[in-house]
Amino acid sequence: MAKNYINYLHFVLFFIFFSLIPSKLTAQCAGTDNVNELICDVTNPIYQSVNLFSLLGGSPIPGGTWTDDNNLQGLDPSTGILNAQFILSGGEYHYTYTAPATSGCTNNKAVVTITIGAYVGVGSEATVCNENNFFNLFTAFDSKVMGPHVNGSFTTDKGQPVPRTIPIGQYTTKTTLNFIYTVPAVLACSPDTKSTNVQVTIFIAPKIGEPQDLELCGTTDLAAYTDLDLFDRIGEGDKGGTWTGMGLTSATDHNINLQELFDANGPGVYPYTYTVLALPNSNICANKSATVNITLEKRLDFTGSKIEVSKDICESEIATATYSAKITQGQDNIPNGKYDVSFTIVGPGVSASDNVRGDFVNGEFNFPIQSSYFKEVGEYTITVTGIVSTTSRRKCVDIFNPFSSVLTIYPLPLLTNATLTALPVCQNDIATIDIIAPQLLDGTYRISYNINGDNLAMGETAEIQSVGGKASFTIPGNLSKRSGLSVITIYNITNITNPSPQCTNTANVAGNLYVNPLPNALTVIAAVKDYCLNAPVTVEISGLETLTNVSISYQLSESNISGIQTISNTVQNGKLDFVIPAELLLNTGSTKITLLNLTNTVTNCDVDLINITDDFIINPIPPAPTVLDQNFCKVDEAVIANLEPKGTQYKWYNSATATTPLAVDYVLKTEDYYVTETSAEGCISEPAKVSVVINDTPAPEMNETADFCGLANPKISDLSSKTNVPSTVAWYDSVDGNLLPSTTLLVHNAIYYGYDLNETTRCLSENYKEVKVSLRDCEVAQYDFFVPDGFSPNGDGVNDSFVIKDIEFLYPNYTLEIYNRYGNGMYKGDNSKPAWDGKNYEKSGIAGGVAPNGVYFYVLHFNKDNKPPQQGRLYLNR
Repeated sequence: MAKNYINYLHFVLFFIFFSLIPSKLTAQCAGTDNVNELICDVTNPIYQSVNLFSLLGGSPIPGGTWTDDNNLQGLDPSTGILNAQFILSGGEYHYTYTAPATSGCTNNKAVVTITIGAYVGVGSEATVCNENNFFNLFTAFDSKVMGPHVNGSFTTDKGQPVPRTIPIGQYTTKTTLNFIYTVPAVLACSPDTKSTNVQVTIFIAPKIGEPQDLELCGTTDLAAYTDLDLFDRIGEGDKGGTWTGMGLTSATDHNINLQELFDANGPGVYPYTYTVLALPNSNICANKSATVNITLEKRLDFTGSKIEVSKDICESEIATATYSAKITQGQDNIPNGKYDVSFTIVGPGVSASDNVRGDFVNGEFNFPIQSSYFKEVGEYTITVTGIVSTTSRRKCVDIFNPFSSVLTIYPLPLLTNATLTALPVCQNDIATIDIIAPQLLDGTYRISYNINGDNLAMGETAEIQSVGGKASFTIPGNLSKRSGLSVITIYNITNITNPSPQCTNTANVAGNLYVNPLPNALTVIAAVKDYCLNAPVTVEISGLETLTNVSISYQLSESNISGIQTISNTVQNGKLDFVIPAELLLNTGSTKITLLNLTNTVTNCDVDLINITDDFIINPIPPAPTVLDQNFCKVDEAVIANLEPKGTQYKWYNSATATTPLAVDYVLKTEDYYVTETSAEGCISEPAKVSVVINDTPAPEMNETADFCGLANPKISDLSSKTNVPSTVAWYDSVDGNLLPSTTLLVHNAIYYGYDLNETTRCLSENYKEVKVSLRDCEVAQYDFFVPDGFSPNGDGVNDSFVIKDIEFLYPNYTLEIYNRYGNGMYKGDNSKPAWDGKNYEKSGIAGGVAPNGVYFYVLHFNKDNKPPQQGRLYLNR
């Protein structure tokens, strides 16, 4: 500061002096040199901003520029501010000021000389990991203060010189090294050199081997890998580390069974990481890890795979059609993913190979096929020649055989130069139309045709089968309703040999069909009178109008049955008569004649006759019914309808005079009844006598109460033994319910209904005994019960709830309380709610209401015979 003040006085005096000199004297624009400015303690913060302009002598003109004659750091050339701490060595340094170009200046440069004292820095204790191989000793100095000057040298604590960067990779154990750093003296500040101590501790990094990945086919190659030692895949390195990965069971485990791994988890990449820890309590060297990736691939089985090509087309669609195919997996599931598929196309004018990349999704692979392959009519075979996953390492040999599908381009059907012919038919008859079509290929076709003329129909269709250029089709009878001439014209034909596609073409082929009229069936009438057995029966037919010769078929039914009979005769004035042959009328009773068909024998046109019938009778006298005496049980409430024989032709009476018949719901009594039979023609037989007996059995009685002990497993047979008829009583679950076997176990509070069975009459009693059973009559001293010590409510159907078996029989009024270890209530049960399912039904604060695994405590209140409560523990384990 004193020196700056002196400089300031020099500047003032210099300014006064020059102010007195005449103006013609030349000025020193850059000022005068400063011989030496000492900065001995460069660590002082004031030397971070040294104003060089203020160190110039004379009267320098501001606004000039500065240059560092030593080309060092720290100078701002525009402001002249120097940060001396940026100079990395002690010594003398020069900075030149160049004044701005001003008229009249004889000296526009001046030099400031600065001397910086030696600075050795502050040594420190450094730590380093040997995996860095080299260590720069300058990084061992205290980084919180200014770094040392770099013009010094390092020696060991034994005085041996060392480079500033030392090798450390060769150390295999933790080592501490001591060094001395010395910088040369700067005499202007001090005659002595300066030194400081530096300590470096070298830590040893863990060593890790070089991982060797493994790729195998899991389907075929794992027999030799059921005990793979992972150390065989890591190379040289420290052996004290740990392995992690699927299939390892502990921190020391390093062997895996690849076969079991593949069987349980399927194909994939299984990483196994080996980790070696650095020295304890050291964060200098990092832990080391290496990963061995084991890739297990699955052999794909394409057996049964198939390809479907969409779609067959017609010749007319060649120019616009697009094509695609779908591959479907076979018996083996093909994993979803991207695959390369190669295929061939062989057909008319083409034999090519192609490939495509796409995705198998849920067992299907869809891909397009270029339409340029399909240019002609014919069959094209698309064969899949290979399928490979794009991610496959080709470790498995997949099971694959080429499979194919056929795409067909069908020609259009042709009816060029075709002809139609047909034989005459009758009204409503099916007409057969014959087609001769020389250019129509063999196959099945659907044609569309119109009918014009005496019959009219538009847009009709039919199927034809073409063989050798010939085919035929039938026209339904409903399209030939009118007699006369009809013209059949085919205007469209579609090939339906295959379901898809159905190729269609236009046509224009016509032919004639003649339709003959049918006989008029609406006026035909048949009449037959009633006759006695063996008398000739004449049938009179009328309403035959203008017919001259006919044949009529008929059939007999009811008492006399015949096959279809046919007579032919001449018609006179619309009528004809004929006699039914006697051998067709051998039975008495009602007989029906039904006319079936009328044929004009001139044109062979016939008509079915509908509802043209007549009934006639051959009357018999029936004999008296054959009957037997009958017995009934009173409980069955038998009525007239239950008597034998049964039928509407029988009438029942309760007197021999048979005057007033009894109703079918008349309840039977022990008395005599009479029955008659009425024939179909109304004839009544003599009455026959039937004696009826109604049997009854009294209801059973109980000899003692129906109380049992449920632990003894009482049965229906035990209930029977308490009645007055233990061997014949029968028990039901309701009044009109099911009969219960003697081995049926009794149910507490259930009601049973007892009936007695008379072994002679086999009749149940009409009345019954209603009994309510109790299973709570147990002697405590005779039975034990067991309180389980745990349960597992995991839903597997075994021991899923906590239940005290049989306690409801010994202590029917018991109550059960369960608490957790904090005394919170979990559950309250009794005879109506005996099982705890491990869920909280009290306000214990358990999240979700599900009790966790652990020990719980129960309190069992017997509520009988003053027996004190029982306490205990139970274990819940899911």
